[in-house]
Amino acid sequence: MIKRYSLPEMSSLWTEEKKYQVWFDIELWACEAMAELGIATREDVDHIRNKAKIDLKRIAEIEEVVKHDVIAFMTAISEQIGPSSRFLHLGMTSSDVVDTGLAILLNQACDILLADLKRTLEAVKRKAYEYRYTLMIGRSHGVHGEPITFGFKLAIWYAELKRNENRLKQAKEVIRTGKISGSMGTFAHLDPLIEKRVCERGGLIPDPVSNQIVQRDRHAQLMTTLAILASSIEKFSTEIRHLQRTEVREAEEFFSEGQKGSSSMPHKRNPIGAENLTGLARVIRANAMASLENISLWHERDISHSSVERIILPDTTILMNYVLNRFSRMVENLTVFPDKMRENLELTHGIIYSQRILLELAKKGEQRKEAYEIVQKLAMESWHNGTSFEELLINDRSILSFMGLEELKSCFDPKYYVRHIDLIFKRVFEGQD
Repeated sequence: MIKRYSLPEMSSLWTEEKKYQVWFDIELWACEAMAELGIATREDVDHIRNKAKIDLKRIAEIEEVVKHDVIAFMTAISEQIGPSSRFLHLGMTSSDVVDTGLAILLNQACDILLADLKRTLEAVKRKAYEYRYTLMIGRSHGVHGEPITFGFKLAIWYAELKRNENRLKQAKEVIRTGKISGSMGTFAHLDPLIEKRVCERGGLIPDPVSNQIVQRDRHAQLMTTLAILASSIEKFSTEIRHLQRTEVREAEEFFSEGQKGSSSMPHKRNPIGAENLTGLARVIRANAMASLENISLWHERDISHSSVERIILPDTTILMNYVLNRFSRMVENLTVFPDKMRENLELTHGIIYSQRILLELAKKGEQRKEAYEIVQKLAMESWHNGTSFEELLINDRSILSFMGLEELKSCFDPKYYVRHIDLIFKRVFEGQD
């Protein structure tokens, strides 16, 4: 009797033995439905269930001759069963088994990836709350902008990952589609009840309409969803790489005891995990492009998509499983340097507070254009000469004609910029305004 399968780890999901096990289950479920319809007997179904086993070597031997994997599989199984095997694959076409089996495997792959993504979300959330109030400089174009917190940055990551989670759940539902509708999809030699029963047993939804295959826009939706997720992970990894640069050093990947960064330079501590994830995202995106090209097939089907999917579907789900787990560990063990963040916040002599000065001047009655020119002039002087922006403002009569000294000094409080952090966190993590 063939061993039943349970939710596997991704590494074992795409084995030949697993594939043939799922194929046999589909054939058996179809025979059970035929027995329900009076086409086969219960004795035949029981005989098939008890006598069949997967013989990878025999299947390979037959395929070497027939050059067709489903025929080889069916022949090897039928040899063990005898006369009752006549009900196997009755009225069915190869894609009934292959596409429905693929849907089962992809459905399980999505379950694994959703569990991985849940762990990633939890890791990012914990880190976000840990550093909710940790001040750092926000950057645009790589240039210092205004104060934010590190937790705020991570909250943005979390919100993006939640959108990825929603997309993956939607793609899982789209791919959770089977078909047992025959050579052209018209049920010419099959009762639609057989499709219904097989899909029920496999945890699938019958395709409302199929030709010889399940249409490949479904697979492309899953693949492009994984490509977006991989791109998000690349985005976060790129940020970690930037934060680990020597000139910045606000955060870095955990560097374990005994770890080496370079074969030639003993001092090196490189963001190898983040760089690895950046590279793997490129592979996943490239695979998604191949899935888009699989959508267009000749008439009711050709097999140009088949060879592609044998590579990109296992490879991409396995890669995504690895990417999510590696990124989760990276976040969980991330080393953060709040003191360096504060040091960098003060690196530009206070010019990061220029917008607040500009806005206060406008509120006090100065025209925005004139206020901008005054503040920019003093900011550039501070930047070029390395002098205090605050002192330059204090010594400028045009500034003090609009603002008092204490009022001016209060504009240099970085906490002003992050006073709504708790509201933002409620929106992101609690769905509250």
